[in-house]
Amino acid sequence: MMNEEHYVVTSGIKDVKQVIAVLSGKGGVGKSTTVAMLALNLANRGFSVGLLDGDLCGPSLARMIGFEGSIHSCDAGWVPIIRPVGKGKISAVSLSYLVENQDEAVIWRGPKKTAMIKQFVEDVCWGTLDFLLIDTPPGTSDEHMAVMEVIPNCTALLVTSPQAVSAADVLRQVTFCRKTSANILGIIETLSGFVCPNCSNCSLIFNQGGGKRLADHSNINFLGTVPIDPALSSLLDKGSLLDQIESCTSYQSYSDIISAALKHLELDSCRTGIKTA
Repeated sequence: MMNEEHYVVTSGIKDVKQVIAVLSGKGGVGKSTTVAMLALNLANRGFSVGLLDGDLCGPSLARMIGFEGSIHSCDAGWVPIIRPVGKGKISAVSLSYLVENQDEAVIWRGPKKTAMIKQFVEDVCWGTLDFLLIDTPPGTSDEHMAVMEVIPNCTALLVTSPQAVSAADVLRQVTFCRKTSANILGIIETLSGFVCPNCSNCSLIFNQGGGKRLADHSNINFLGTVPIDPALSSLLDKGSLLDQIESCTSYQSYSDIISAALKHLELDSCRTGIKTA
């Protein structure tokens, strides 16, 4: 286990260089998977990454990345779960680290959700990070508004599946971001084809191209596509993604997406020589 005291300095996000919220108006498109894969890929490149699980009623990031433990307090605030990953590190906070029974439903109204998001941002000892990635639930509700209010300079990364129905929901997310003055980094299309492990043929189970059409329509960067990957789903369920991430066929897809995103952010592709504002 990494020594938290070596990394944790102060609470809040004043020493976080880039905050990215992963959003989608649609459920089931793979936001949490995307957050997990982006975090692990960035850490493997040497970046220091924070994970904030903003899906309060359905926190799943802790299980996906396989980080066990519990959040504890220090004089400065809450200490996240910190693990070395590749050449970097990941610091994670999720409501699942705070509840005793993982099977109990979280039944909270808006004000309590807003207060918890604010605590996750302001009272956690995030320390110095290159990126803070925020997972969000579907829609444009309390958690999303809380993130945008507490972090005015937050950047949005949108996730959609190829279907027109999904793209229509994500278009509403585009208007949400513009109404809240959030900069949109780009759009990712998930569930984009299934490559047969036996014959290598690609079947377009959910059609294809919805993300690119939405990006063109909204004048937003299109960062790439991610295919359906049964091996990735299995690793996420087992919580063993950290040890076997590079065995996933979708790993390269996410790596290409990160390279495109870093280029748009005008950052180097690895931690060495990272540019800062």
